[in-house]
Amino acid sequence: MRVLLVEDDLRLAAALGTHLRRAGYEVRHTRTAADGVRMAADADFVLLDLGLPDCDGLKALERLRRGSDVPLIVVTARAGDVLKGLHRGADDYLVKPVRPDELLARMQAVVRRTARPSRVQRLTVGDVVVDVPARRVTVEGRDVALTRREFDVLALLASRPGEVCAREEILLALWGDTSLSASRALNVHVRNIRGKTGRAWLIVTLVGTGYRLGDGPA
Repeated sequence: MRVLLVEDDLRLAAALGTHLRRAGYEVRHTRTAADGVRMAADADFVLLDLGLPDCDGLKALERLRRGSDVPLIVVTARAGDVLKGLHRGADDYLVKPVRPDELLARMQAVVRRTARPSRVQRLTVGDVVVDVPARRVTVEGRDVALTRREFDVLALLASRPGEVCAREEILLALWGDTSLSASRALNVHVRNIRGKTGRAWLIVTLVGTGYRLGDGPA
């Protein structure tokens, strides 16, 4: 896999490049946003620093995302800009200093995620049908009236059947933050989905981890 590393810190770029090559990746490096946007067309994965000398990395990310959906992780010392990067299309982020083993694991996770169809069309679990394009949920053929956000939570879990979605991942994807108020709202929405569908098994809670879609009635 061809990895493009957009990083102006030459020492960090050299260290990351060494670890990536040892892991079997082909690595190209540039220090500038302009070259990063241009070279991304030939990359299978992009690692993007936000503190670049010629252009703010967030602006480079916006430009890149206008013409490419290449898997991309923001690697930055600017922890305060993490959410901005996710909103602009980054698939994940790492805050410096970077641990190479965590970087490799995050890259592999992003590749697995982006390799799947980004949108499930219709999923049936037991007697529950989730129709994503129609934004419709039925139980035994009966329509269930979910709010917009309740449906978004259910659709996110339905897009990854059998997998656990971390609480933080859901909060970032749907709320854009991991604040206590957003976390409490997620709890309420999950409870409402179970109550409105009458299927307590539909969403399984993994204490301390997150949620997954249920497999059906026990």
